[in-house]
Parts: sequence; structure tokens; C-alpha cells
Amino acid sequence: MARAIWSGSISFGLVNVPVKLYSAVHSKNLQFHQFDPKGNRVKNKRVSEKSGREVDYSEIVKGYEVKKGQYVMVDPSELDAYKPESTKTIEISDFVDLDEIDPIYYENTYYLAPDGKAAEKPYRLLLESMEKKGKAAIGKVVIRTKQYLAAIRPLDGVLALSTMRFADEVVPTSEVKNGSSGKGASVSSREIDMASQIIDSLTSKWDPSQYHDTYREQVLGLLKKKAEGKEIVVDEPEEEQGQVLDLMEALEASLAEAKKGGSKKSTSSRSRARKATKKTAKRSSKRTSSKSRAKKSA
Repeated sequence: MARAIWSGSISFGLVNVPVKLYSAVHSKNLQFHQFDPKGNRVKNKRVSEKSGREVDYSEIVKGYEVKKGQYVMVDPSELDAYKPESTKTIEISDFVDLDEIDPIYYENTYYLAPDGKAAEKPYRLLLESMEKKGKAAIGKVVIRTKQYLAAIRPLDGVLALSTMRFADEVVPTSEVKNGSSGKGASVSSREIDMASQIIDSLTSKWDPSQYHDTYREQVLGLLKKKAEGKEIVVDEPEEEQGQVLDLMEALEASLAEAKKGGSKKSTSSRSRARKATKKTAKRSSKRTSSKSRAKKSA
């Protein structure tokens, strides 16, 4: 049985919905410990950069770098006065169209469940009303000691709460090096048509269960074999073939594979197409730089 990590209420208008918050995901990252060559655990210590002396956690103060090499020191007790007030209410300030929120703003997602029998009716009322209107509720919530912007939205018959990034935490696309849309390149209508056909052939209904973390599965398999004392044989990686295709050839090859009905299953075909596209980009870049050098020398 999942354990609630927070309990409180959602407030919209004069309606109050008591809820409990549950984790919606759990990470399955592989966790490794550190050892020295003799198999002894290696631990991290807080050490003074100047003296090399270990510093107890109780002696540590925080420093904020205001400019290169210059820090303002702050005692943890000084920050206590600025901690967000711990409230048990998610005050909804706005309802927005759900499809207006770009996924880049979502951070961590939790499930909200009604807290008690009396909460079931107002919870259901909010859920079904938001489903009908296609809306998400925006508000702020304090979890533990941190304040979050949050979006509450319908998800598979329950309410989900996603903590969100603030607008100034999202990097604008204009800051992406060399632009973010390849505006300097031109594509023909034929190329767009072929790429669209490939997209159509690969289009399917979203089914998250068909995707797996193959790296984690393979490493877990390796660890199991090592734990059982089995001999490990590592296959040599295949050498890349010297075949070079241009973008149009890559599109044609991908489309031909798609028409055979094998493009969804053929990882090697997609891999070849990706490599071909990369090689095309490199060749195009080399041609551009060669022309640029020719103009300079002229």
C-alpha cells in the first residue's frame, strides 16, 4: 500500500477538497557504491580546502557566489525566517486550458486521492468538471520546506499534481547555439512529403509499456551473472560500415523499409538512416567551410 507523503486540501472558490498526496513514479536508476582497489568502501567527507581538516556538519555555513571568487556567507538560522509558511492548502488561483501548458514546465508528478469518505464527492466534482472543460488548475503548494508552483490535472480517472518550473527557469529557445530551428537550411516539398510519409508509417497509439530501459536491463543481467560467479564474455562492438548516403537516399531507404512494414521493428534500418543523416550534415558542413575558405582566399 502506497504511503501518503503530504495531506491537506485543494481550495477553489468556497469549495474545500481534503486530499492526500502520493508519489506517482519511482526511479529505477542503478545505484553503485564506491570502493578502493582492495574492496573497501570509500566515503565522502567534508574537508576544508585550505587546511585539509574534516569539518563537522554543525560548523558549516552557506556561501553564495555574488561574483567570481566572492561569496556572501549566510548562517542556516538566517534563512529560517524566509522559509515558506508551511500550509496545508493548495489555493487554486487560475484554471487554464490543459493543452496550453508545454511539458517543459512539468517537473515531478504525484497522485491526489480524496482524504476520507466526506472528501469523495467534492473530489469527484472537481475531477469531472476539469475533465469536461479540459482544464488544469494552477496554484502553489509547500511540500516539506519548499514552495512549488503546481498544476492539478485529470489523469486516468484521478487528479494528478505536477510541480512546475517557474518561467525564469526555462531557457528560451533563442539562446540555443546557432538557433534552434535550422532556419538557414532549405528543404524541398518532396523531402517534406517523404519525411511525412515516414512519420505516418511510424505513427501508433501511445503505449508506454512497449519501451524499456535496455541499458539497465543488460547491466542487471551482467550483475546477476557476476553474483553467480559466471564467466563474462563481452562482445566486440560492430564496426561502422563505410556506406555514405545523402539525405534524399536516407529518406528513400527509410520509406522503402516502411512500405515493407518493417520500419517499426527494424532498429538497424533506423540506425543506418540516422547515421546517413549525420554524415550528410557533416558533408554539408565541410562543403560550406570549403566555400568559405575559397571566398577568403579569393
